[in-house]
Amino acid sequence: QSDHWVLGQLPDQGPSPLFAQFGLAARHSVPRHGGESVAEVLRAHGVKFVFTLVGGHISPILVACEKLGIRIVDTRHEATAVFAADAVARLSGTVGVAVVTAGPGLTNTVTAVKNAQMAESPVLVMGGAAGTLLQGRGALQDIDQMSLFKPLCKFCASVRSVREIIPTVRKALAIAQSGTPGPVFIEFPIDTLYPFHLVSKEFGVKNPPKGIMGKIVTWYLHNHLNNLFAGAWETRDLFPLPVHIPQATDDQVQKCIELVSRAKKPVILLGSQATLPPTPADNIRMALESLGIPCFLGGMSRGMLGRDSALHIRQNRRDALKDADLVLLAGTVCDFRLSYGRVLSRHSKIIAVNRDKTQLLKNSDMFWKPTVAIQGDAGSFLIRLSQGLKGHKCPEDWPQSLKAGDVIKEKADEKTDHHLNPLRVLHRVDELMADDSIIVADGGDFVGSAAYILKPRGPLRWLDPGAFGTLGVGGGFALGAKLCRPESEVWIIYGDGSLGYSVAEFDTFTRHKTPIIALVGNDACWSQISREQVPILGSNVACGLAFTDYHIVADGYGGKGVQIGRKDEDKLDDLIKEAQKETREGRATLLNVLIGKTNFREGSISV
Repeated sequence: QSDHWVLGQLPDQGPSPLFAQFGLAARHSVPRHGGESVAEVLRAHGVKFVFTLVGGHISPILVACEKLGIRIVDTRHEATAVFAADAVARLSGTVGVAVVTAGPGLTNTVTAVKNAQMAESPVLVMGGAAGTLLQGRGALQDIDQMSLFKPLCKFCASVRSVREIIPTVRKALAIAQSGTPGPVFIEFPIDTLYPFHLVSKEFGVKNPPKGIMGKIVTWYLHNHLNNLFAGAWETRDLFPLPVHIPQATDDQVQKCIELVSRAKKPVILLGSQATLPPTPADNIRMALESLGIPCFLGGMSRGMLGRDSALHIRQNRRDALKDADLVLLAGTVCDFRLSYGRVLSRHSKIIAVNRDKTQLLKNSDMFWKPTVAIQGDAGSFLIRLSQGLKGHKCPEDWPQSLKAGDVIKEKADEKTDHHLNPLRVLHRVDELMADDSIIVADGGDFVGSAAYILKPRGPLRWLDPGAFGTLGVGGGFALGAKLCRPESEVWIIYGDGSLGYSVAEFDTFTRHKTPIIALVGNDACWSQISREQVPILGSNVACGLAFTDYHIVADGYGGKGVQIGRKDEDKLDDLIKEAQKETREGRATLLNVLIGKTNFREGSISV
């Protein structure tokens, strides 16, 4: 079943336009509008939040959603609205929803939508558009939006009449979650959202041409208007359509049981896909513990085994893969992160499980070859594998030998010439972070170090952009996370470069009472790039920033900002605890930590 859909016959679309006009009447006197239909479908699907940056094209959707109890959360940039919807999708197991206005409102979301596509997040983006008769005629903010979004989304539709709204939104929500999850897009021309009496004023011909041409134009406009609203308010099913999730066959699972049972040095590489519904993350954790196989966790799967599991290996992955006799890629892809598959030993048996066929076999024609390739859900597969291997356990000396390497690499004894050692700062944060914390990663060099040092306390407590490596996700991801888990401590780990993309969302955190903690590793540099550019090309051009007073920016947006330098090293713990106290009392806090250079990330990739 293809993951790419086009708008064809929609379920439950109601009567034909002609029959609706003459047989059922359009009920033009009804003071309803298309935004109400959108809101009714979203409520029936359990949507709790809609993220937006307001615009006249989409106002009916926002007003109707608020009236039905769906919380409207407006941000300072449209990309943030989509990033927030992405975070809600990941943490809630439902579809995240963003609504933005036409033209530049939609083009501002393109990076965030592409990020959701590559991260396999089910996000519904709804955008306004010029009226149905004005598209292509130079209307305000009128561009070919469908051509922009078709390469980014599993499903794109442009609603052409009010009666199409309910079946189109239902279909989009189902497709977003089916197969390999991903973003979907619906375009709403402005005349499909506003009430009939307002739209009819716009369609009215003030001074129609005389003669037969005038009559034709008047008839055409009247007919178009009637068709636009024909059958609009007929009763339709609002509730969710079935969602298709691919599963491994019994024969495939059995073959894998036999391979794992014979392995002496197996390794599991767990990717974000393993956290997708329908399998609860805690069930997957229990399955992994039952198997006893050492695991490397990536993306959303970080934290799957808790903070200090003996099975979670954090360092020296390349060496472990060289020694392993079996490797299970559970939602992990052989892209740049695994050196396109070149890190896998040709002597290892390889089991690959992925919902997406292209990702499942990526680079298998070049650098690696799966022993068993399964197009199916990784989480469900792990449950079935552990059930088939009850009583079997991986030899304990294998994970113990791998775990020993973690302790050596993660020491933070190195002294920096200036400012604070970033590793020491991260170790202190890790020690003091609340057990219910959610960590949002947004940056390059500093965040790369944090990925090794900070230990998420449990499943679904780590959010990073994913394979696209997008900077700027921090504000939106944290906003979505805090709304989904208001009781949790939410940390954004920022580089000073990436902070610039979403620091304005401190205004959003303040207005919507979503207090978070932002930890900014401020080394006045795009260090991830500089680390390679300087030794290779001999220049630091465009890599330098300043030790900017970002804490004052946070203050200006209604938050609480604190600068921390070397003079504050002895009271670092107290400053972190004070930030935690501020957020508990309802105030978003930014720690502007001045950090020095270390060699911890030497050899890391930026291209």
